[in-house]
Amino acid sequence: MAESSKEELVQLIKRFGAYLTVKISNLLPISLQNLNSRSLGAIAGLAVAIVFTWRLLRSPSQPQRRQPKRQAGTPSSSGVSTHSNANLVPPGVSSSLEDSRAQNVVDEFFPPVKPTLGQIVRQKLSEGRKVTCRLVGVILEESSPEEIQKQATVRSSVLEVLLEITKFCDLYLMERVLDDESERKVLQALEDAGVFTSGGLVKDKVLFCSTENGRTSFVRQLEPDWHIDSNPEIVTQLARFIKYQLHISPTRPERTAPNVFSAPSLEQFFGCV
Repeated sequence: MAESSKEELVQLIKRFGAYLTVKISNLLPISLQNLNSRSLGAIAGLAVAIVFTWRLLRSPSQPQRRQPKRQAGTPSSSGVSTHSNANLVPPGVSSSLEDSRAQNVVDEFFPPVKPTLGQIVRQKLSEGRKVTCRLVGVILEESSPEEIQKQATVRSSVLEVLLEITKFCDLYLMERVLDDESERKVLQALEDAGVFTSGGLVKDKVLFCSTENGRTSFVRQLEPDWHIDSNPEIVTQLARFIKYQLHISPTRPERTAPNVFSAPSLEQFFGCV
């Protein structure tokens, strides 16, 4: 009953299409010169819509080939196999397969755009505009003021992130030093690394002090959005004064406050390693 109704509907659409074809063919020779481009476009669009509708209704109405009846002598195991094969693909699986294929096509033509380092830095810093950062153990290879007396070396792996921060943040670098010679070595190392030429950092924003409390005072006076440090005591002291802090530590420390984050290195916090 359902198949006969579909056949009648298809025949009705065919007759309607033929009727429109005759009408359009009779209309075009007479008034082709009087039609503008908009009218011709409307007629062409109507014809395309009719053809598309006819093909859409025609495809499911085609009678399926009847499967030949199995002989009575077929073993029962084959019937079980046929029944199990029919149920191998649940109804919901086909739609999910179609969705995955469609997604693959979309990904092929519109591949996901990988965010730039600048976008990652801004996102990680929550659009913070002022950042203070310790030098030892974060920017420099050396891990103590005593080592700076001998030499100061900027970590090559952190340089790209550091320069990206200086592009949109007001960055201040600070460190406790034991003598004036250590200050000179630190400034020379930063200059050799191109921090003052490639980035937005100037030498006046590299601050030195003689005690750890001096660095804490620097941070509180500057009131940054982020402070980056490797000393857990200073991080704890500043937790209630600074909006966000990043504790650089080789081992993952216990989180002391909701606004304190931790990472093994500055570049790893921004996903550069």
